[in-house]
Amino acid sequence: MLAVVKIAGQQFKVQKDQTLYVPRIAGNAGDKVEFGEVLLSHGDDKLAVGKDVKAVIKAEILDHVQGDKVIAFKMKRRKGFRKKHGHRTHYTKIRISEIA
Repeated sequence: MLAVVKIAGQQFKVQKDQTLYVPRIAGNAGDKVEFGEVLLSHGDDKLAVGKDVKAVIKAEILDHVQGDKVIAFKMKRRKGFRKKHGHRTHYTKIRISEIA
């Protein structure tokens, strides 16, 4: 079974027992979450798209992590202006437990 689900404003293609990193969602490690905004589901030779989809994605939160550091460096030549700024995005690691 395959599904395309919208999580925190981004679309993800998911399957059962898949682990993925999504933008930070509320909850603690071990909590169960459900995602109801399923855009496409495909399984058992049936394809449902849009409003025809009646699926719900159930997942478990595994951990909250930070992504790699992204450096933004600004400089103006011959002026002595240099500015270095770093940023690490927060992610939530989840495991898809069921597509129902």
